Formats: sequence, C-alpha cells, structure tokens
Amino acid sequence: MGSRLRAERLHANLTQEALAHLAGVERTSIIRIELGHSSPRLDRLLRVAHVLGIDPARLMPGGPRPGGSSQPGPEEPGPGAV
Repeated sequence: MGSRLRAERLHANLTQEALAHLAGVERTSIIRIELGHSSPRLDRLLRVAHVLGIDPARLMPGGPRPGGSSQPGPEEPGPGAV
C-alpha cells in the first residue's frame, strides 16, 4: 500500500505535508503508511483517496495501477475476457 500511496501522491503533485493537511491527518501518518510501517484506518484511507481523487481500491495491493487509468491496460484483460 505504501508504494501505491506514494505513487498516487506524486502523480497528484502533492507533498506528504499537503496531502496530510488536505486529508486531515498527521504528516507522520502519511510517512508511516508510505514506508510500510502502518496501515491506515478505513476512515483515513477514504479521506486520503478522496483528496487524491481516486477510488480507494487503487491503494490496495491487486487494485488498479497507481497514477494511471482505472481501466485495465492492453496486458490486463477486463472482466469476462477469455
């Protein structure tokens, strides 16, 4: 989750401090999540995703790729593909 959060934050051109301020969390929370030292509570995850303008699933392992389209790429077949 940490590397995905960092990628989305950088894609949004936000510093850790700016993201934390806009999401109403401590900067240390963002740092700890990005470093993989902690996982956010659901309410914080939802606020951070909202600030980044993304679906929270983008931050989860196995979710859509950070910084890109939420649509599957050519190498990622969509639902129902054979």
